Amino acid sequence: MDGGGGGVGRGGSVAGGGAARRGGSAARGKQAPSAARRTGADPVKALMHRHRELCERAVDPLEIAAGLEAHGVTDRTAARFRHRDVFSLAEEMYARVPRDADTPRPTDLPAPRVRTAWIVLALLPGVLCAATVTCLRLTDGRPRLTTAAVGVLAVTMALRAALRRGPLSTTARTTGTWTCWLLGYALLGDGLLRAALGGGPDGLPDGTADGPWPVAVAPVLALALACAPAAASAHLFAARARRRLTVSRGLADFSASVRPLLFGTFALFMVALTALTALTGAVLGEPAAHPQALTLGALLLLARLLTVHGHTYAPTLVLSAAAVTEAAALATLFAGRLPGCGFLAVPVEALAATWGPAGVPTIACGIGALTLLAHANRRLTRASAHASTAQPR
Repeated sequence: MDGGGGGVGRGGSVAGGGAARRGGSAARGKQAPSAARRTGADPVKALMHRHRELCERAVDPLEIAAGLEAHGVTDRTAARFRHRDVFSLAEEMYARVPRDADTPRPTDLPAPRVRTAWIVLALLPGVLCAATVTCLRLTDGRPRLTTAAVGVLAVTMALRAALRRGPLSTTARTTGTWTCWLLGYALLGDGLLRAALGGGPDGLPDGTADGPWPVAVAPVLALALACAPAAASAHLFAARARRRLTVSRGLADFSASVRPLLFGTFALFMVALTALTALTGAVLGEPAAHPQALTLGALLLLARLLTVHGHTYAPTLVLSAAAVTEAAALATLFAGRLPGCGFLAVPVEALAATWGPAGVPTIACGIGALTLLAHANRRLTRASAHASTAQPR
């Protein structure tokens, strides 16, 4: 009987436990819809928790909108959070984040403005380069070499200062090595290529006695003078894009309004560079410097714009490809003199026969500039590219 009673007890316990579990399951079933309703009633809260750091450090809703876009949130995604676009969603997220009383409001933030310091720094490389060229024409012998060394050092330091302040400044890792190579080739490359085509650096094909190879000063002077238009173009693009960001009501709307701005500012810079190149070529007697100076200037401006706005991979890749192409052109000419390797120099010789020595840097930098322009059309028309570049440093 004890065994029977124990069996009944265990049976009762099993039955009671099953009823308790069924009751608990029923209770959880009743609670689950209410919890789901609470979560569904405030879908923005989960998104704020997911992007809590972005919401806390943002100084205005525009930075949240740009950050959301960078994380793949689109206007269609914002509709799932009961907002018409990403900008409206960002405004709610910004308003719901608790802040101290001294945190600046969007209306208190200073608008991007032109500063005298970076204007002077942008003008300095061109001024020093022009002074160096003038001194080189007035000196000869050892004083000329000293003037050249001092001038190169002064222009380099001025250029570094101009790139550390103002619209062209950036904290990202830059491509200084490849830029120096491209500028060096603009100065010496065409003459060296012409000498290589004529039989070697000991004699030029035209029989002149200007040294191992002539120096092309006009393109470098034009590019140094173009630092000021480049800084002005970068400032204009950043300021106008930031302004479009404040009035746009959707990511597609913003991209459509910034695209003509990008091409417009790029065209303005190219007009200024063309005028400077024509002026320096006429003054120094180097009209052949036009094409390579224009393509190199376009390449350097687009690379710097992308770097300033947070995109560094493509500029590094394209600048290195252009520099390697120029180096390979010179290397194939000298390698073609080896027995049985004459075929290596055929492409460069054919190109030089058609376009002249300037054809190599023109094509290399021109293709690179077109590649970066297409890349900028995709990257610099996004709101996320303008979240932290509105105020020149």
